[in-house]
Amino acid sequence: MLELVKAGGWLMIPIILCSVIAVAISLERLWTLNRARLAPNHLLGEVWNSLQAGTLNSDAINLIRRESALGFILAAGLSNSRAGRDIMKESIEEAASYVIHDMERYLNTLGTIASITPLLGLLGTVVGMITVFSDIMIHGAGNAALLAGGISEALITTASGLSVAIPALIMHRYFLRKIETVVVTMEQETTKLVDALHSERGVKLSN
Repeated sequence: MLELVKAGGWLMIPIILCSVIAVAISLERLWTLNRARLAPNHLLGEVWNSLQAGTLNSDAINLIRRESALGFILAAGLSNSRAGRDIMKESIEEAASYVIHDMERYLNTLGTIASITPLLGLLGTVVGMITVFSDIMIHGAGNAALLAGGISEALITTASGLSVAIPALIMHRYFLRKIETVVVTMEQETTKLVDALHSERGVKLSN
């Protein structure tokens, strides 16, 4: 492996660095973007039961806020529920914007890595071919060993750049889709809460 890195030239250093960052971000986001932790299934039902029992005080709301991303949004709505439907919805939207921004943390970096690593590989190809043509000009086309070094550098950096970019792009798209799914779930849960508190029609809340 070390020989392969040496053969690829100095451009292998930023490519390897990008791969380390991409793996770290992917592992961190896999842990953070766990749906069960972000939006627990029974949270809304528990909140509604507490409301009906009259036990949902400020301390209980603060506890809900700290437990999960959905809890943070629900707590924002509950804190402003007496101010009317519109104010409650606005507070929920503000909290949701903060939560979504937090869920998207590091994804721009991951997307950037997916974009620049093929370019780094292409740059390695160009540098390697420049080396090849320089050797041809100096030593002629008969020295296969010299030519092989430049061609090897070109191919290794290109392959390495693509090897990093493809998984990074896949994980970037996967996390974006996962966030969209969680956001839809949160929207449905918060809408149920708003309707239950500020609507005369019946709303079924899961227990």
